[in-house]
Amino acid sequence: MALHIIDHPLVQHKISLLRDKNTGTKEFRELVSEVAMFICYEATRDLPLKEIELETPIAVAKTKVISGKKLAIVPILRAGLGMVDGVTSLVPAAKIGHIGIFRDPGTNDAVQYYSKMPEDIDEREVIIVDPMLATGNSATAAITEIKKLGVKNIKFMCIISSPEGVEALQKAHPDVEIYTGVIDSGLNEDKYIVPGVGDAGDRIFGTK
Repeated sequence: MALHIIDHPLVQHKISLLRDKNTGTKEFRELVSEVAMFICYEATRDLPLKEIELETPIAVAKTKVISGKKLAIVPILRAGLGMVDGVTSLVPAAKIGHIGIFRDPGTNDAVQYYSKMPEDIDEREVIIVDPMLATGNSATAAITEIKKLGVKNIKFMCIISSPEGVEALQKAHPDVEIYTGVIDSGLNEDKYIVPGVGDAGDRIFGTK
């Protein structure tokens, strides 16, 4: 499975701003959306193209458009919602599914509590989004659920990941490509990414 680290200077700069504990909710939310847009740009690099003819104000041009590939974006609730606007600003025709998963505080296991997908999800390429890939349990569970619906082509997109999360996801789903802005040093005893950004969901929604 391919692991793509998006090391573009703008991505790295914005991740630094996300890390700052003094970054407020509004700016944090905007930065998450912006970084998601940049990473999505790379995650969609392999979309197929077809050649068409159209008239410009000057002449007839042979030019290229996306060749009808259907996409669906599936945020892992709730933090993944913060990435949706950035992704759909690039692919506004994509349909949106939702999957709700929380981490059991006692076991750190992923517990699914909600799933709502487009009816034709099995006909689409799916990009699952979540700002953080920590233990990998939520991402693994989300991908497992999507595969049960018949989806064959899945990518996972995050902003910050841990080596443990990447390893766990690669082991569970070796066919799924991972797109991330950075891989941090590891997890602390509470399974938060170090140095990370803290709780991304709380910082996006201002709940702590």
